[in-house]
Amino acid sequence: MSGESYIRRPNRPLQIYAVVFLILLYVPVMFLPLFSFNDSLYVRFPLEGFTLQWYGELFQRDAVWNALWNSVRVGVVVAVFSTTLGVFAAKAITRYRMPGKGPMVTFIMLPLVVPLIIFGVALLVLLSQLGIALSLYTVAIGHMIVCLPFSIAVLIPRFEGFDASIEEASADLGENAFWTFWRVTLPMVGPGVVASLMLTFTVSFDEFILAFFLSGTEPTLPMYIWGQLRFPQQFPSILALSSIIIFVSFVLVFAGQWINRGALSGSAKRSGA
Repeated sequence: MSGESYIRRPNRPLQIYAVVFLILLYVPVMFLPLFSFNDSLYVRFPLEGFTLQWYGELFQRDAVWNALWNSVRVGVVVAVFSTTLGVFAAKAITRYRMPGKGPMVTFIMLPLVVPLIIFGVALLVLLSQLGIALSLYTVAIGHMIVCLPFSIAVLIPRFEGFDASIEEASADLGENAFWTFWRVTLPMVGPGVVASLMLTFTVSFDEFILAFFLSGTEPTLPMYIWGQLRFPQQFPSILALSSIIIFVSFVLVFAGQWINRGALSGSAKRSGA
């Protein structure tokens, strides 16, 4: 009983730390929507008035939406390819024995710790030597190098979290390797796949350094925003765009949590049955 009461006792320092962390993380972000409605070119208090002018101007600027569409296209392609490769890599790491697996995994995970500016310069030199023109394709290649380790890191716990004997039972019942993977393995790691898609898309959508080195004449949204910060008259529209992105990001996060909870409850029901 004493052990149970000790576990249920609230951890005040941890709660205080969590509150301070959330304040430092989200309060600055919440100022962006606030200033996007400010009737002034400059970000300052007190607010001069309420206006929707910057949102109206935003929807009239084709360059903004072209940059946004470029980032979405690159993010979707990178998320799909990184997650697909991550699924097979995570399965190989968790299910099979191979010589040099430890150093190989360490090598794959290096982009998580190596500064991105190093990869940006290296890829720029390599592409220049090969005579490959810079474009959204080269940006996607750079982003895949960064996003693949994130995908593998998310998917490995999902593969380790369910019993491999389920796959063996499917094989014993006559299913080949492909249909075992499609009908058994993939549904079991489905929440991890969704999490990987969302994470890799977010990392690609937000990435600036590699896009700075590898983009051609079609800028991604971070590149466009960086270029517009030199012009004060463009800044309020950028705040409006940032507010829209924040709203969509919250919707995606809550949708991902809802999907994950649905998958976990479904697994619990099947196991209870």
